[in-house]
Amino acid sequence: MKVNRLLLALFLIPGVLSAAATSDWHMEPMDPDLENVPSLQNGARLYVNYCLGCHSLQYQRYERTADDLQIPHEIALENLVFTGQKIGERITNAMDKDQANNWFGVPPPDITMVTRVRGVDWVYNYMKTFYLDESRPLGVNNKVFPNVGMPHVLLDLQGVQRSACIQVPKIADNGGEMRDPLVPGKPITEEKCGQLVLEDGTGLYTAEEYDQAVYDITNFLYYVSDPSRLERNRLGVYVLLFLVILFVFTWLLGREYNKAVR
Repeated sequence: MKVNRLLLALFLIPGVLSAAATSDWHMEPMDPDLENVPSLQNGARLYVNYCLGCHSLQYQRYERTADDLQIPHEIALENLVFTGQKIGERITNAMDKDQANNWFGVPPPDITMVTRVRGVDWVYNYMKTFYLDESRPLGVNNKVFPNVGMPHVLLDLQGVQRSACIQVPKIADNGGEMRDPLVPGKPITEEKCGQLVLEDGTGLYTAEEYDQAVYDITNFLYYVSDPSRLERNRLGVYVLLFLVILFVFTWLLGREYNKAVR
């Protein structure tokens, strides 16, 4: 019975999540890189400092993470494990679900599989598109997930971002920027509302540094969603090489058999 319920939940989760929030926000592409160990390490650091208090990774263990990210166990225990857990335990928190339900309206979900359910582009853009909205209970809203019930935990890093109307270049049907025929080189602009404007000097990071931080967190969550992906891809290369070599010897053997038959 428990197995059937779990399977049913897994089938329902994507549909529930997609129905929970719809947005026409243009997604910036995000290309994860599991070979970039410093990025994964920084993503793990940012996750445990800013995300773990609410969002657990209950299907991932500290030990596996430290080994895959080339972090010695003693350093991982000192810098990544703040919950008193042992290195071999799962990455969880002590948040009470009933209290979390009162605080946020719904308990914060486990995000081990978030990049597989939502996709890396969604997670990357979600963390970049929080903006001030005084009408919301927590004072912020999100362009990718409208009416989100989550605070902007990276606010001190990114700074204050607002939704405003700004002048942007007008785009032609061919995808290029339209130019004024009377003034060479002058772009034709139009007012576009709902755009995000970052207030300079309100965050600890520059815009480029914050983009990199969000990339690193997303890259880490992409790794967590399937820790064996990189190892499996590497093994696949050796398997294909073996099949190529096997094919050569098989073809040579077949040629000798054909000579004998003739």
